[in-house]
Formats: sequence, structure tokens, C-alpha cells
Amino acid sequence: MQQHDIFEGGHKLPLVEEFYTIQGEGYHTGKPAYFIRLGGCDIGCAWCDTKFSWDRNLHSLVETSRIIENASAYPAKAVVVTGGEPSMYPLTVLCHGLKERGIRTFIETSGTYELSGTWDWICLSPKLHHPPVGDMFSRADELKVIITHPSELKWAEECAARVSPHCLLFLQPEWSRHDQILPDLIEFVKANPKWSISLQSHKFMKIP
Repeated sequence: MQQHDIFEGGHKLPLVEEFYTIQGEGYHTGKPAYFIRLGGCDIGCAWCDTKFSWDRNLHSLVETSRIIENASAYPAKAVVVTGGEPSMYPLTVLCHGLKERGIRTFIETSGTYELSGTWDWICLSPKLHHPPVGDMFSRADELKVIITHPSELKWAEECAARVSPHCLLFLQPEWSRHDQILPDLIEFVKANPKWSISLQSHKFMKIP
């Protein structure tokens, strides 16, 4: 865990970018939300499409109150916190401030750190080489497994066996290989209907 003192207990966070857009992945695809991307990640997925967020030191610490005010200015009262790996940071102050303004809190995390804050929706996207810790599997509302090769479907099933019965299950083809991977996912989901397919629709729509 990174030292919390520089974050003043969560009153400052390493902000990479923030933007209002349409959710492109998973269960909430197609819904508007304000995205907050935090910097810093020590997982290092080769296929990551936000490598610019990995080095936390490249991104300034921003007052959490300012982030909350920015999010409050938009009509969709839903915030998605992503990264990087957002669970590296104390997020209780952020969640509390958003909820005071009637904003629902969503997070996208690999679950590699204990998660702070109060969340209306936890999307867990576990990584084989750096699996989730603690009770993250049982807390997940949505399991989203990125597939780069059909052999990883075994890992996806192992993850699905660890989540709660109410957790929604999604397989998502890695973007650079989605043409090659998608036929395998289609056949797998047809044979295993507890799963659904998630596509990165925001990339097709050419939006953030």
C-alpha cells in the first residue's frame, strides 16, 4: 500500500483525468457517468490501454473536494472511479463527498488492495498474475474477466466459482485481439449461459 500521509487521508488523490461520457463496458454499458481516473498501478498488464496512468508520480495530487465539485456539475448522478488501480488509495473521503451530493459510486478494480470507501457497485476485473486479495471476490457486484487467449477461460471459471451467487459474470475480449478472441467467447457463452459478453463499446463509438 502506498503511504497515505501524502494523500492526507484521502483529501488528495493522484488524478490522471476526469470526464463525462457513456459507460462502454459491462453491465452498465450505455449509461452516462462521470469518470475519475486515478494514477498508479503495479500490475503491468501488457495489453493495458491506459499505460499512461501507471506511474503515479507523473500525476499531480488534486484536492478531493475539487474532484467532487466537478463531478457534481453533470446531470448523471453516477461516478465511476477507475485507474490505474484505484484501490491503492484511501477513497472514503471521495465516496462520502459524492454520496452527500446524491451521486452513486461505482469502482472498477483488479482487487489487488483492500478497498476503502462505500460503493454502490463494484466491478472486479481480476488479473491472473496478480489476483485479488481479501474478500474482494465476495464483494463484487460484477466480475469482468479480460480474455487474451482461450486458455484464460479456465481462469475465468475459477474466478466465477469464488464470487457470490448474485454477481454478474462478463467475459471481455482484449481490444487488440477482439476479432480473434470473440468467436471463442461467443461459443463459450452459448455453452455456459451464466456468462455474458462485454464489448468495449466506447471504442466503437469513438468516445472516452
